[in-house]
Amino acid sequence: MVPRVPVSVDLVVLTVRCQALSALVWQRNKSPYEGRWALSGGFIHLDEDLPAAAARVLAERSGLPGAAVHLEQLQTYGYPDRDPRQRVLSVAYLGLAPDLPASTEAHMSWQPVLSLREMAFDHRRIVLDGIERARAKLEYTPLGAAFCPPEFTVADLRRVYEIVWGRSLDPRNFHRKVTKAEGFLVPTGGITARDGGRPAKLYRRGPAALLHPPMLRSLKD
Repeated sequence: MVPRVPVSVDLVVLTVRCQALSALVWQRNKSPYEGRWALSGGFIHLDEDLPAAAARVLAERSGLPGAAVHLEQLQTYGYPDRDPRQRVLSVAYLGLAPDLPASTEAHMSWQPVLSLREMAFDHRRIVLDGIERARAKLEYTPLGAAFCPPEFTVADLRRVYEIVWGRSLDPRNFHRKVTKAEGFLVPTGGITARDGGRPAKLYRRGPAALLHPPMLRSLKD
């Protein structure tokens, strides 16, 4: 007989809150791993495609219905001992979004990723994989803007890169790089003085799918 293995979808939803890269998690109230943080997830329905399952879990389990979250498949996890109760195959999705509101589900909360030292199941490994994917995405794609509101300044975008990468960036060099990357940023024609000092230009995300040249972490500013 062909063995039957349950398939679940687990979500690593990341945002920038209170100047920290944060993940949406919940604290388990039963065994196994009672008291540990866990990712939101759920088993797929028999008539459901994986992207549809991820969107459903985002709305129902994560408590973010209608939220403008960029979702992409992260990785599949299937080693035998990842769940002590039974063999479970998990397809993880990475979600990126600007400062999201509190979840409508009371048990869900945003936690700084640096505080998630011990998690249920293999969820810390999945979170670390999600963080590394997000960091790499900021190098080669314009998804850094996915952490920003629809209109933002170059300083807003730089703070996202600094928080996600975990290091300071030279403001002038960063401004030069992002404004010269073809199709990355589009001026809106507006300005803002909300940060104090000189008014800053407002931008929106441009049509580029890849950054040319890329914003490599390995290069010095």
